[in-house]
Amino acid sequence: MVNPDLQRITHILGYCERIAKTVKRYGCDYNIFISDNDYIDSVSMKIMQIGELVGGLSEEFRENTHKQMQWGAIRGMRNLFAHAYAGMDKKVVWDVAVQDIPGLMQFCKDTLECEM
Repeated sequence: MVNPDLQRITHILGYCERIAKTVKRYGCDYNIFISDNDYIDSVSMKIMQIGELVGGLSEEFRENTHKQMQWGAIRGMRNLFAHAYAGMDKKVVWDVAVQDIPGLMQFCKDTLECEM
């Protein structure tokens, strides 16, 4: 039986990779990002999905890895997106996409590699 946490980490990795692909496709430029609602929505929804998946990680997994990942902050982004999407600060979304997602992606890769 597959570990549910590892299944979620696999899905989180997939969303991270999709965000990276989206940034590459549209251009790694904040001015392009803020001028294109499709770009903003694409990245935002993927970040929200990551937060949803994080909420399903076991307490044990989150406790064992909390020094490497700020799970509460990731989950908090999901809640902010879900409940206050219209008021989201585009700069925060951009910073998450280009600064935080690469680290989360590497964490997921490392975690999955260790489990194989």
